Amino acid sequence: MESSVLAFATDLIDEGPDTFFGNLTDRAGVGGVTLASVYHEARDVFPHNPHRVVRYLEPGAAYFRPDRARWAGRRLAPTPSTAIGDRDPFAEAAGQAQRRGLKLHAWTVFCHNDRLGFEHPDCAPANAFGDRHLTELCPANPEVREYATTLVGEFARYGVDAIRAESLHFHGLRHGYHHERYFEELGPVTEALLGLCFCDHCRANAVSAGVPAEEVRTAVRVELRARLADEDRAVEPAALDGLAGGAVAAYVDAAALSVTSLTAEVAEAAAGLGMRLTFMDGGGPGKGWLSGIDLPALGKAAHQIETLGYAKTPEAVREKIAAFALHGVRPEEMAVILRPMTQDCDGPANLAAKIATLRGLGVPEVEFYHYGLMRLASLDRIGTALHG
Repeated sequence: MESSVLAFATDLIDEGPDTFFGNLTDRAGVGGVTLASVYHEARDVFPHNPHRVVRYLEPGAAYFRPDRARWAGRRLAPTPSTAIGDRDPFAEAAGQAQRRGLKLHAWTVFCHNDRLGFEHPDCAPANAFGDRHLTELCPANPEVREYATTLVGEFARYGVDAIRAESLHFHGLRHGYHHERYFEELGPVTEALLGLCFCDHCRANAVSAGVPAEEVRTAVRVELRARLADEDRAVEPAALDGLAGGAVAAYVDAAALSVTSLTAEVAEAAAGLGMRLTFMDGGGPGKGWLSGIDLPALGKAAHQIETLGYAKTPEAVREKIAAFALHGVRPEEMAVILRPMTQDCDGPANLAAKIATLRGLGVPEVEFYHYGLMRLASLDRIGTALHG
C-alpha cells in the first residue's frame, strides 16, 4: 500500500526542506508527499510551525512558478502566492522527493477559486436569477476547461506522479465563504435550487441533452420566490425529480455530463504527460449529485477516485468504502484520506486498524491529512500505525 501526507508549500518553506522531509520520512514513515499546488482561501492554525501559529492563505493562489509562455493571452491563469516569494516550492520538493525516493503528488484545487471568480465573473456559476457565485468557476465554461487542462501541463516538469484533483465539479450554495450569512431558514430545497448554475454554457449543454433549459430556469425562479417569501413553504420537503415534470432533475443530470467530460479531458492531458488523475470526492456516494458528481461515470473518466475516510472506527471506514462499491467504484480503484488526529483516532492502534481494513479491502493508496495542521505527535502516530 502506498502512503503520503497532504501538506502546504508554506509548511516546507517555514520549516525548511530538511525538517519537513525529515518529519515525513523519519516520523511518519510515508512513501510520498501530496503538496498543494493551487489552493483556496483559508485561515488555519498550525500547531508545530516555527514562525506562525495562525496563517491566512491567499484566495486561489498557486504555489509553483507558472510557465509564462504557456499562459500568454489567457484571462484565467495561476497567480503565485506572495508567501513563496521568488522560490519554487514544487521544484524544491521534486528534488528532495527524488533524492529520498518519495513520490510527489500535486494537490490541485480547480473550480473553487475565489481569486479568478472575482476577477472574471463571467466564468463563475450563475443562479436562476443571474447572480454569480464568485467563489467558484463553472466546469461548463470553455475558458475554465482550458484553464484546467493547461494547469495539468505545468506539473510534468516536476516529476509529479499524480494530480489530486479537488473541486473539479460544481458547488452548492454554502461553501464556507467568510461571513457567509443566512438569517432566515432557507431549507434544503431552497439551498439546492439556489446552487444550480444557469449560465449560458450550462443552459446550452442542457438543451443539447434534450432538456428545456429556459423552462427549468423559469420553474426554479418561481419555486424559489415562493420559498423565499413564505417561511412555512421554505421548509417544505420536495423531490427535485418532481419539479417541472422532472425537468429540474434532468437539468442536474446534464450538469453532471459537464463534470464527467471535463474530468476525462483533464485525465487525458495528465496521462499524455505520464501522470495519473485522482478525482477527489469529499462528499461520498449519494451526496454529490447536485455538484455534478456521477460516481460510476467518473470512475471511468478518472484514473482513480479518492474519498475522505474521516471516521472514528475501522468499521465506519469500511462502510464508507462499501458505499462506493455500490456505485460502481471498486476499492482497488480508490485512494482514501485518513485523519490521525484525536477527533478521529484515539491512538496508533486505531489508525493501524483503519489502515489494515483498507489494505484488506484492496485499497492501494492511503493519505493522511494534514502535515501542518496536525501535531508532531500525530506524525509519530502515522509512523507507528504504518510500521509498528
